[in-house]
This record gives sequence, structure tokens and C-alpha cells, in this order.
Amino acid sequence: MEVLRSAILEMCRQKKNKTFCPSEVIQSMFPEDWDQFQEEVRAKALEMNIKRLILITQNGKPIDPDSIPVGPIRISRIPNQTKG
Repeated sequence: MEVLRSAILEMCRQKKNKTFCPSEVIQSMFPEDWDQFQEEVRAKALEMNIKRLILITQNGKPIDPDSIPVGPIRISRIPNQTKG
């Protein structure tokens, strides 16, 4: 879904070098029903991580793009990335 891709990249731009939870993206889009879209935003973020469009970390360390992380993840722009 391109809307999710754009929203994730926009959140990366807004947060600059800070990490954020995937739920923050969906909460900004759907403040009342955000919890219904958590899986979609997480799946899009994992796809974007594989393509090296964003960085996903877990416990402060980059995840292996070939695995599916269990538990909370954080999203950020790739270090030294100026545009997303």
C-alpha cells in the first residue's frame, strides 16, 4: 500500500534521527481506529527494511532483513540518509 509507504517515510522525515513505533504512523492516520491497522503498517515497514528504505531495530540493534522479528520494533531513517 503506497499510502503506508508514504506515511512511514514522512514520519522518518519528521522524526529526523529518532526512532518510532509503527503504531505512531497509523495513529497519525487513523486516530480512532489505529489498532485495526497495526499488522499492515508493520508488514509495510518490514518490506521497506528489506529494500533499505528505512531501518528497523529491535532492542537498539538492526534486525536481520531475512527474518521476521517477534515483539516490538522501532523504525528510523537509515543513518546519513538525507531524503526518504
